[in-house]
Amino acid sequence: MIGLYAKAAAGAVLPRAKSLPDTVLSRSVTPSLGQLADYSAVCGFALTDTLPVTFPLVLAFGLQMELMAARSFPLALPGLVHVANTITVHRAIGLDERLDLRVHAERFAAHARGAQVDLVSAVSAGGAVVWEGRSTYLARGAQAPTGIAGELPEIAVPQGPAAALWTVGGDLGRRYAAVSGDVNPIHLNSLAAKAFGFPRTIAHGMWTAAHALASLQGRTPDALTYTVLFRKPLLLPSKAELVTERTDGGWNLAVRNRAGLNLSGSVR
Repeated sequence: MIGLYAKAAAGAVLPRAKSLPDTVLSRSVTPSLGQLADYSAVCGFALTDTLPVTFPLVLAFGLQMELMAARSFPLALPGLVHVANTITVHRAIGLDERLDLRVHAERFAAHARGAQVDLVSAVSAGGAVVWEGRSTYLARGAQAPTGIAGELPEIAVPQGPAAALWTVGGDLGRRYAAVSGDVNPIHLNSLAAKAFGFPRTIAHGMWTAAHALASLQGRTPDALTYTVLFRKPLLLPSKAELVTERTDGGWNLAVRNRAGLNLSGSVR
């Protein structure tokens, strides 16, 4: 992963393709119990005999990085902002299942602040899709050839009292990078974070999403859709609070701190 980030940084100033490649990357894996245990500990999941909802994205993230680091990808990886994520789980995934991963990009379109693109991941077991993910990225100031980016989903933000208070340590970026492979420097190094306009390092958005969902473990069904919108970055270190609200169709949740709303999400 470090090599892919270095490749992406080196190629950021070079001419790039004008449209999305039709590349589909794939590989097969069996989840590592050690990696799963470490991931669960960092994110707050209890270790069970099935994968946490957000863990398959960690398995697919390397393929996403490989796709985005290539010169055939129209947007430079440095500066891409993860703005939304949707995960659909069709059934619980066992620890010992052999998983087939596939990743491609789609919906490259103009946005009021630049260009937007989706990285789509699918996980199959025994020939059937069991997990799907859509990661939406924004490249500020970039251009897309045609179209207008679709609207991000509307998610109601619960306003009630905090269900949990978080104390997020300054080393969280390094700890999550170690278990996820996401070694983006803005999460690891304050100088890199400042170069991209942040006062100090920021938490990974998918850690925030995973840690929020971990609070509902045991209270959600095996088959669900989890949608999150990433708002203000969660600076490290910091304190934050989680707000949850049960609805007819599942849950709404939010992560907020004194700076404002960090994440809003829904579980259906």
